[in-house]
Amino acid sequence: MLPKVKGRIAWVFEEPNYDIDNIVGVANIKLSDIEQMKKVCMSDYDPDFAQVVQDGDVLVGAENFGYGHPHYVAFKALRALGIRTVFAESFNPSFYKGEVANGVALIEVPGILDAVKRWDTVELDWEANRVVINGQRVLTCNPVPQRTKDIVECGSLINYIREKRM
Repeated sequence: MLPKVKGRIAWVFEEPNYDIDNIVGVANIKLSDIEQMKKVCMSDYDPDFAQVVQDGDVLVGAENFGYGHPHYVAFKALRALGIRTVFAESFNPSFYKGEVANGVALIEVPGILDAVKRWDTVELDWEANRVVINGQRVLTCNPVPQRTKDIVECGSLINYIREKRM
């Protein structure tokens, strides 16, 4: 069963071509301790981010979200803080492949930047390809490929491969 996606928007990245290394700061991209990763996560944007984010919160991004080198520290930290879904206008292909492989739901929603602000609530209807904002406004998302749904449902690409081999 696909995970229920209903949560608060913990942050809105308005910059197109956003490099996710900025989430932890370029100086921290070689961190290996998850507690340190969580402490620096988003600290340049909101020093209290790690304390206010909740399990099930989501992020929103602009066009080509995830641009840059595929360093995984930023999203390891975000996943450890409970963020497992990103809605964006579009995703960088390398980022998309890497984070879907880690079980992150990446949902393309044209027009989402103009429709939301931080701490709004969003809910994803996987089957109808729609996102409901604050229980009222509805946006249509691009259809999520079945393989992506299968990987997210299994929790990661490794789990998906294990499940499909049996």
